[in-house]
Amino acid sequence: MRRFWIFNHYATTPLTGPLLRHFYFAEYLKEKGIETTVFAANELHQTGGCVDTHGKPYLRTEEEGVPFVFVKTSKYQGNGLSRVKNMISFFTGLMKISRKYAKEYGKPDVIMGSSAHPLTSIAGILIARRFHVPAIVEVRDLWPEAIFSVGKVKMNSLPGRMLSAGEKWMYVHADAIVFTKEGDVDHIKEMGWDTAHGGKIDLKKCHYVNNGVKLSDYYESIEKNVLDDSDLTSDTFKVVYTGTVRPVNNVGNLLDTAKLLKDKKDIQFLIFGGGSELEKLQQRVKDEHIDNVIFKDFVEKKYIPYILSRSSVNVLNYSQSNYNWSRGNSSNKLFEYMASGKPIISTVKMGYCILDKYQCGLSLEECTPQALAEQILKIHDMPAETYAQMAHNAQEGAKDFDFSVLTERLYHVIESVEQK
Repeated sequence: MRRFWIFNHYATTPLTGPLLRHFYFAEYLKEKGIETTVFAANELHQTGGCVDTHGKPYLRTEEEGVPFVFVKTSKYQGNGLSRVKNMISFFTGLMKISRKYAKEYGKPDVIMGSSAHPLTSIAGILIARRFHVPAIVEVRDLWPEAIFSVGKVKMNSLPGRMLSAGEKWMYVHADAIVFTKEGDVDHIKEMGWDTAHGGKIDLKKCHYVNNGVKLSDYYESIEKNVLDDSDLTSDTFKVVYTGTVRPVNNVGNLLDTAKLLKDKKDIQFLIFGGGSELEKLQQRVKDEHIDNVIFKDFVEKKYIPYILSRSSVNVLNYSQSNYNWSRGNSSNKLFEYMASGKPIISTVKMGYCILDKYQCGLSLEECTPQALAEQILKIHDMPAETYAQMAHNAQEGAKDFDFSVLTERLYHVIESVEQK
């Protein structure tokens, strides 16, 4: 059996957290004769928890037949210096343990370093060289562009140029590059790094494998995890939002939209999620008598598929200004929404728009309460057969983003680098 190593600082198992992209890949690749081992940090980013390595450099576990290696890293809080130290400790930890791990469990045939930050991908390239095997770089966030976009570092500053040089080095030295958004390859063209612009990167080695949803688990969850909530079973037209309630999520925009639709007595907004703005927005609902909004607070993730399946329309409530949407969307939430078989409204207009491609929803040209209200009414008032077709398109489109299909794409990438 071939061995495939995946390095992802923030990966989890079903027992340790919700970031399961690489766990699912490992499950399906095993069916194709590839034993996949996922290496992640023992400090858990999503939950703030920690996997005890019992004083050793790493802990190897196995869950549902998937080998998982938790690398001992430094503790951190927030996004300051301690988090940078945590990133560095994951990099150095991988470099230190790779030979010992390979001696005990066998050396890899291919390595993939997945970036939330570039040190993981750099480790993948360097360790692949150590074993004389191909290296794949997976780009889940365009880094450092994400830092430039929020103004933390100027692109033309010395630190900015150094970060861009490091990014370019990764792409040049990778045997293959996997982007999670369809349009991310445009970034290489814009930077002039591809061979057509005199650079060294052959775009033929660039591949697209989006995020997605494990449909078998999703539909099983709808049947098994039913939330007892009369608002979900009522005959109202239910506008549903699921997610955190923080300033960055701009949930107040939904309240402003609801106020515009107060005269439509059958339209009800259901907001599922907790966060720092929850109490403030709940008070707004009381003070402003926004009677068509109901906050449901935090619910366990296992109930989300059922909640979405009971909606009339699901809202992707994004911020237009905090992200570059021109290259597409790789949010897991999008594919969970599609799998629910309900129309979707996105509060931002994206490039490479999946809603347009599958004709399963509507997008706002500008994120205003008036524009969102108009799109909600458009779905509310559309003929039943048009609504049913849009809902059907969503569910059918989700099949292209089932992890069994996505794994097939990744398998072809692995095959391509092994044949070089």
